[in-house]
Amino acid sequence: MADLNLRPFSDDRRANWIRLRTLIVLRWFAIAGQLAAITVAQKMYGLQLELGLCYLAIGASAIANLVATFIFPENKRLTESQNMLTVLFDLLQLSFLLFLTGGLHNPFALLMLGPVTISAAVLTLRSTVFLGGTAIILVSLLAQFNFPLRTEQGFILAMPDVFLFGNWIALIIAIVFISAYSIRITSEIHSMSDALSATQMALSREQKLTDLGGVVAAAAHELGTPLATIKLASGELYDELSDRSDLQEDAALIREQADRCRDILRDMGRAGKDDLHLHQAPLRAVLEEAAEPHMDRGKEIIFQIIGPEIAQPTILRKPEIIHGVRNLIQNAVDFAKSQIWVEASWAQDTISLRIMDDGNGFPPHLLGRIGDPFMKRRRSASEKGARPGYEGMGLGLFIAKTLLERSGAELSFANGREESSSQGGGIGAVVEVKWLRRQIDALEGDRPVTKGENQRFAV
Repeated sequence: MADLNLRPFSDDRRANWIRLRTLIVLRWFAIAGQLAAITVAQKMYGLQLELGLCYLAIGASAIANLVATFIFPENKRLTESQNMLTVLFDLLQLSFLLFLTGGLHNPFALLMLGPVTISAAVLTLRSTVFLGGTAIILVSLLAQFNFPLRTEQGFILAMPDVFLFGNWIALIIAIVFISAYSIRITSEIHSMSDALSATQMALSREQKLTDLGGVVAAAAHELGTPLATIKLASGELYDELSDRSDLQEDAALIREQADRCRDILRDMGRAGKDDLHLHQAPLRAVLEEAAEPHMDRGKEIIFQIIGPEIAQPTILRKPEIIHGVRNLIQNAVDFAKSQIWVEASWAQDTISLRIMDDGNGFPPHLLGRIGDPFMKRRRSASEKGARPGYEGMGLGLFIAKTLLERSGAELSFANGREESSSQGGGIGAVVEVKWLRRQIDALEGDRPVTKGENQRFAV
C-alpha cells in the first residue's frame, strides 16, 4: 500500500522542460548587450576594434535566432543534445567576440560563466562537464591568443601579467565552483519536487480509497432493504413450490444470490461510509486501520495503549494520518525480526505515538538525514534476504513525515539502546510522532467533526 511505483524524473526529461523560445529571448538580450558594448567602446572611448569580424560574430547569433524563430513552433522544447548544442554555440560565439576584443584583458570575459551556469542548471552532468571543460580550454586560449585592445593613439590596453594570470585562475575556479554549486542545488530542488509530487499522489490515492469505501458502504446500506425483500419473497416461493422441484430450485438460487450480494457489499464496504460519525474514531481504531495491510506479513504487531481504554481520545480519521502511520508501520515490518510495537499515549495537551521494532535500527550515519527524499544506500546481502524483491527509493519515510507534519505532527527518529522489560527484547528503530491534542482531537480540537444529518454523496 505504501510503496509507490514512482521514479524521479531523469535529467534527460528535465532538459526537455526548457522552451527554445526562452533561450531565443535570452540570446536577443545578449546580442543587444554586445552591440551596446562595441558601440560605446568605439564611439566614447575610441578603441580600435575589428568591427567587421565583431559584427560578423553578432550577426551569426542574430541569424541563428531568426532561423530558430521562423522554423520551430513557439512551444518547441529542446532535447538534451539540442540544449547542449545551443549553449555550446553561445559559448563559442562569446569566445570569438572576446578573442577580437582583448581576450582576458577585456572585463567582459566574466560573461563566460553565463553559458556554464545555464548548462549546470538544466543539462545532465555529462553535458555540464563537457561544456565546463570547453569553457576552461577557451579561457586558457583567450589568455594567450587575442586581438589586443588599442586606443586611437595606438596604445595597447593590457593588464599586468600577474593580474592576467589571476584573472585566468579566477575564471577557471569560478567555472568549476559555480557548475558544482548549481548542479548540487538544482539536484536537491528536483528531488524535493519529485518527492512532493509522490506525496501528493499517495495522499490522493488514500483519499480515493477512503471515498470509494464510503460509496460502497452507502450502497450496501441502501441495498440492504431490497435485498432482504428479495430474500424473504424467494423464501416464501421456495415453501410454496414444494410440488414443483424445478421452480423450487430457481427460488433457492435467487435466495442464495441475494445472500451473496449482501456479503459482497458488506466486504467491500469495510472501509467505512461517508457518515459524519465515521469521520472520527478512537485512537486505537485508527492505528489498527493503518496497520491492517501489514497484519499478515509474518511479523507480530503489538498495540499498547498507555492509559485507560475508556478514556482514550477520539481523533480525526484523516487520510494523511492513516497513510503516514501506515508507511511508518510498513517500514518497521520490513526491517523487524519478529515483532513491532505500536505504543500510543496521551496527556491533557498532547497525543503521542511510538512505533518500535526489534530489528537492527536505522544506520547511525543516516539518522540525521531520515525523511529526506530519494535517500538510498547500498544494501547488504543480509538486508536483501530479509527484504527480498524490494528496492525502495527512500520515499516511504519522506511521504510519512510529510503527510504527518501536514496534520500538525512532529516526528523524531532514533535507535533503541537498551533492552526493554515491557517488550521483552531489544529495540531497533524508534519513531516518535507527537501532536498537540487540539490538532487532531475530533471532539474538542480546532476542527471538531460537524454534528447533524449525513450529507448525500456528490456525484
